Amino acid sequence: MKNIYLMGATGSIGQQTLDILRSYPDQFRLAAFSFASNFVGAQSIIEEFKPTAVVVADQALGQALLADYPGLEYYQDLAVYAATGTYDLMINAVMGSVGLPATMAAIQAQKDIALANKETLVMAGEFVMAAAKEKGVQILPIDSEHSAIFQAMQGLERQDVKKLVITASGGSFRDKARTELEEVTVAEALAHPNWSMGAKITIDSSTMVNKGLEVIEAHYLFDWDYDQIEVIQHRESIVHSMIEMQDGAFLAQLGPSDMREPIQFAMTYPHHRRLQNPKAFDLTEIGQLHFEKMDLERFPMLALAFEVGRKGGSFPAVYNAANEVAVAAFLDGQISYLEIERFIERAVAEHIEVTDLSLEEILDKDRSTREKVRGWLAR
Repeated sequence: MKNIYLMGATGSIGQQTLDILRSYPDQFRLAAFSFASNFVGAQSIIEEFKPTAVVVADQALGQALLADYPGLEYYQDLAVYAATGTYDLMINAVMGSVGLPATMAAIQAQKDIALANKETLVMAGEFVMAAAKEKGVQILPIDSEHSAIFQAMQGLERQDVKKLVITASGGSFRDKARTELEEVTVAEALAHPNWSMGAKITIDSSTMVNKGLEVIEAHYLFDWDYDQIEVIQHRESIVHSMIEMQDGAFLAQLGPSDMREPIQFAMTYPHHRRLQNPKAFDLTEIGQLHFEKMDLERFPMLALAFEVGRKGGSFPAVYNAANEVAVAAFLDGQISYLEIERFIERAVAEHIEVTDLSLEEILDKDRSTREKVRGWLAR
């Protein structure tokens, strides 16, 4: 029996993780979970899975749950339970920089981590991976692209792999020219052609920031040079990613658009278990797969991600923080779609790197960038 600490249980990845727990009650137990504000969803999880503890930052919600479920343990901070709780595997499915301190706390507690929170590695990949190596902790990828690469590389010698190839659907506006993006609406931006995801990640997919974050994450997760990471457009989202071998062979991981597969592989690694109620998948019905070169002028945020990744330090954290604030402003109707890019570009252009960077300074740069961008929005 593997005890699970599920961060972000009421979100998309969290809900699909719970599906897997339902399928394998003899192998997994929900020890604890976190949520942001979905109180009814949290009640439903408690009643079905009977966890020992719940984590929610809103103290009023936490106290309300304690009133309803007196035996429940309540924590207000993700990292506190990560550091002190009783569990075997953390599944980090929260959105944004809030996932980083909890990840570091879990590493120090020598707990393995299934990671869907890409910001953890984007902001502080060097620190996270070094700490994981020191503590003997496994970081298992949940993002479909990184899981695909991870699966394709099983059993291979590192020196035999030439390049990592990350696929991108192109997002909601892949067929629109930049001149057509000035007046696009939030509803249009949220209409992803292939996946059903949360609002923020769907917007990131359309701007290609999400793919940029994945490039930076892959750099740290696999310790791979940026010159050996390529992004190509693949409209069908059937090939989740590939690796190119030194001899010219390509190894690809294919499957339906079902996030339960990479989640379950991270939970059962190194085994591939049967997926309950799998989505229909027949390559003979799909018929054709299309691959195109990425147009970095059409998607400048992807080009900028490679730039900040190569610069390293706290530049990726600035890129990520500015994006989070700008996307929230777009979703709230404060700014236009293309202004998301302008705020990110300005934040990166104005950033001054510090010497002898520490994890605390990265978190400080994250906070100060958010404040700066909010200030620009207010003006």
